Amino acid sequence: MSESEGATPAAGTGPLAGTGARAGVDDVAWIVDDPHHVTPQWMTAVLRRGGTDTEITGLRHEPVGGGQLSSSYRFHLTAAPDATDPAPPSVVLKLAAGTPAARAQIAPGYLSEVGYYRSFAAGAQIRVPRCWSADITTDGHSFTLVLEDAHPSRPGSQVHGATLAQAHAAIRNLAGLHAPYWGQQGLRDTASWLRHTDEAGISFLGELLATATTPFVDRFGADLSPADLDTLHRTADLFGRWGRHIGARHSLIHGDYRLDNLLFSDTADTDNPEATDDPGATGIRVTAVDWQSLEIGFPGRDVAYFLSTALHPDLRRAHEKTLLRTYHDRLLQLGVADYPFEACFGDYRLGTLQGPLLTVLGAIYATNEPTESSHRMFLSMATNTCAAIRDLGTLGLLTA
Repeated sequence: MSESEGATPAAGTGPLAGTGARAGVDDVAWIVDDPHHVTPQWMTAVLRRGGTDTEITGLRHEPVGGGQLSSSYRFHLTAAPDATDPAPPSVVLKLAAGTPAARAQIAPGYLSEVGYYRSFAAGAQIRVPRCWSADITTDGHSFTLVLEDAHPSRPGSQVHGATLAQAHAAIRNLAGLHAPYWGQQGLRDTASWLRHTDEAGISFLGELLATATTPFVDRFGADLSPADLDTLHRTADLFGRWGRHIGARHSLIHGDYRLDNLLFSDTADTDNPEATDDPGATGIRVTAVDWQSLEIGFPGRDVAYFLSTALHPDLRRAHEKTLLRTYHDRLLQLGVADYPFEACFGDYRLGTLQGPLLTVLGAIYATNEPTESSHRMFLSMATNTCAAIRDLGTLGLLTA
């Protein structure tokens, strides 16, 4: 939500751009706005650039997903039989979309997503799609990502909620993002575009939240309980104090780690076989996508946002400490020190305000027209996260 600062990575530079000369494709235009402009020759160059020495002889595409400000296409590939490396049967291209004004508004998000794959994905332990190419124009209005196709994995459902097994797999995967960058200084030295919402920024978000809460209640109030309405109003009143309570720790955070941005499959986690030691997580593979909200921030925001929105309150109450143990154990396994479980639980309590923040602002400031499906999604998120705020006494922490 905060302003992005600094320069955009130039197209054709960075950690994903080192193989162009080897492939003999220095003059390739890596950014496309129209999937019909993708040719077998272009795809061959992109895959070689990303480390797969193959030759694509044919392709076809179809749209996937329903993004408003970006578009995704699945490309089915046919490779030459004598290629050095086997080609993936399909890849996903993610491109900018929308009007010029809409693109200008979302440009910091485009920059964050491309920047994550270029600057941070290789150093993290969270599972994301393999990326062959990631480029963005200097003004940030057009970009192209060429990503691993996670099919037949499917996104989680915010309305139906996560199963306990999915929750264990997802929270463990999240620790793989936080741990490598836990407390790391100078994150913005090599990524000046990376957002960091400081205490002043949180206060500004509090002003936005206070403004947006009234129309949110007008739209959803008939479907919310009196307790939920009270929680939303009190959260808006106290949100400005949040910033002074969440400055103790920082890492890279996803910023929007929710079910709709996670892809699940029942395939065993062969890349991380120890994952099957987690209760209920055996055989669940989860991949995180949509990195447009990446920032330096309080890790508890990601943790609480996921658990408080993904789980029905009864399921969360029964299992939240066990789920936090899964997350905390993985942090320790990956080298995070001096972080007792009690501190982790406290951060989780504080982090729950991420839920109403993104739910209310997402519903009111979204550029796409509300639908019955989006109404049910936002209502589910509001109901679940308000219950968590009350159960965990989060607002009391801000007034203590």
